[in-house]
Amino acid sequence: MTDVGALTGALRAGTLDDPFALLGAHQENGRRVVRSFQPGADAVALMARDDGRPLGDLHCDDGLWTGTLEEDVPYALAIRWPGGWVQEIEDAYGFGPILGDLDLHLFNEGRHWDLARVFGAQPRTVEGVEGVHFTLWAPNARRVSVIGDFNGWDGRRNPMRRHHGAGVWELFVPRTGPGTHYKYEILGADGRVVQKADPLARQTEAPPATGSIVAATADYRWHDSDWMAERGKRQAPGAPLSIYEVHAGSWLRPDGDALGTLDWQGLTERLIPYVADMGFTHLELLPIMEHPFGGSWGYQPLSQFAPSARFGSPEEFAGFVDACHRAGIGVILDWVPAHFPTDAHGLAQFDGTHLYEHADPREGFHQDWNTLIYNLGRREVAGFLLASALWWLETFHIDGLRVDAVASMLYRDYSRNAGEWVPNIHGGRENLESVEFLKRMNTLVAERCPGAITLAEESTAWPGVTAPVHQGGLGFTYKWNMGWMHDTLQYVERDPMYRRWHHGELTFGLVYAFSEKFVLPLSHDEVVHGKGSLLGKMPGDRWRQLANLRAYFSFMWTHPGKKLLFMGGELAQDTEWNHDTQVRWDLLDRPEHAAIQRLVRDLNTLYAAEPALHARDADPAGFDWIVGNDQENSVFVYARYGDGRAAPCVVLLNMTPEPRHGYQIGLPRAGQWREVLNSDAEIYGGGNIGNGGMVTASATPLHDQPASATVVLPPLAAVVLRYEGGPR
Repeated sequence: MTDVGALTGALRAGTLDDPFALLGAHQENGRRVVRSFQPGADAVALMARDDGRPLGDLHCDDGLWTGTLEEDVPYALAIRWPGGWVQEIEDAYGFGPILGDLDLHLFNEGRHWDLARVFGAQPRTVEGVEGVHFTLWAPNARRVSVIGDFNGWDGRRNPMRRHHGAGVWELFVPRTGPGTHYKYEILGADGRVVQKADPLARQTEAPPATGSIVAATADYRWHDSDWMAERGKRQAPGAPLSIYEVHAGSWLRPDGDALGTLDWQGLTERLIPYVADMGFTHLELLPIMEHPFGGSWGYQPLSQFAPSARFGSPEEFAGFVDACHRAGIGVILDWVPAHFPTDAHGLAQFDGTHLYEHADPREGFHQDWNTLIYNLGRREVAGFLLASALWWLETFHIDGLRVDAVASMLYRDYSRNAGEWVPNIHGGRENLESVEFLKRMNTLVAERCPGAITLAEESTAWPGVTAPVHQGGLGFTYKWNMGWMHDTLQYVERDPMYRRWHHGELTFGLVYAFSEKFVLPLSHDEVVHGKGSLLGKMPGDRWRQLANLRAYFSFMWTHPGKKLLFMGGELAQDTEWNHDTQVRWDLLDRPEHAAIQRLVRDLNTLYAAEPALHARDADPAGFDWIVGNDQENSVFVYARYGDGRAAPCVVLLNMTPEPRHGYQIGLPRAGQWREVLNSDAEIYGGGNIGNGGMVTASATPLHDQPASATVVLPPLAAVVLRYEGGPR
């Protein structure tokens, strides 16, 4: 027999874990008794749900209103609040469970790929009544309530139904809908009462507010069918990928360096045309998943399913992606499954236990970033993150996910000293749970999201990052080439006088250039925290700095591998990136900076137009050293090849400030070679030293090539030659 007194006491104390045992309608002693907890109300009456006819009054006992329902019909409540306002609403405790056994089973197995369409806050109609179905995983909680602007943020008003076996709580709240602000109030296993944002929220309040918002059904009407049908070809290893990396909050500010940022509409109007005009094929956004601290640049996210409210609504974000696609631009998002911040409203100690994170700090705490590490060995946690990856790709038509900090996921001893980490079950340092997670993620993306790509920021020599999963690899499409970035930046930072002793820093990358499918990254990480700007890294006076940067960009765009450049680099920004200000657009008033921008635009155009420069980026048959050992002169000459029909290109690189006239090089073919790019051209701010637009090669073998020519190498510059045909 139900102990009404005990249940009522638990309800008032905020410890009732089975509200449906007390609230709603119950058969008791031959009567249908209705109870509703409405503290602060002046009166509560019953009314028929279909026509609103009165069905009797309820009587109050310290906030608990009780009465008899004479008719066995669906009912609603008429609540009169102080001031005379009458609220008419269906009883949340008059509805049965909504979650099905299959949803609960798939969730517990970590295989519910449509999680964000079932869990969280879902607007829906139940028994003809509109409302929101709230669902939360908190298996160790003693009580969970949904709180919001619909119940005065009172955790006693809407305690949720527990599914004991699954550890899931749910409640349908009538007459709420999109735009409703809410959180969950949790009485944890540790006895503390905390308020948590919804881990499955699809929309959030703008920071510093921390609430969740009920989002409208994700039914954006897309206009990008042509793009979606073609993107597989556009993003394949043989396609030209040139990625512009952007921090949305600091690319351009409407009032200069004021705090205001462009929203998605503003970015649609300003950023998309700029990216298209510059010839970049893709836009990569630093994480736009909601994050509490702007200074983390998004790399400490708490809402893995919600675009940041800093820039607008989810629908507006979808519109931005749609506009990118209609402009022929792919969209890549940075995605962070490696760690999360410790903010009290987030995932940390979510239900009074270490639910999402490892309990042992040797496994669950990142010392470098003061963040917590997901417990990927827990099926529900891994499934939560896998569903997030699919959510962005499927719901927002995102073309690729760049997975952050993969190295920190792969190694249990990452950035840890002896005694600060826990070996795997075999005694090794490999994080087997993370390896399995990444393989599963890449397999799912390939199966469910045709044409989408994944990119790994992986800074070690872990084998097979881009090898297929069925061949033992991790299954990523591309890997950031951090070794190339480190070595080549180290080289160009040296005074040209000393480069002859460090020649291998520019050539070593070709030893392993085809071991993975690489992206060459000059990312945000290289222009922050005292590292200076790319231009600032270059030695010498301003002329030499600009020439060095032009030569370096030319080397990068003609080197095997896809390209990535962080915003500001394309105009030779002379200060390092500051997320509180905008890109130094004022520099374009100076001819030398506008010239660098023109060079990057022309490099993108050349890279896309010449199959020799992109078609075999991941194929050793696409590259051949012609002169790779002239360290005395710091000269590099190499050939790039497309398929058999494409004209080959040859790149001449002189990394000293001395022009070299009469330099002999071998060439793959005799005949005419057009100078299709010269980074020393006057239009790029150079001295216009070159080869008059054409080089003629004779059938005289040199450098293991069947032909040769005498060329001019401009100072601190690159020249790109394209084969035009036989002797004339």
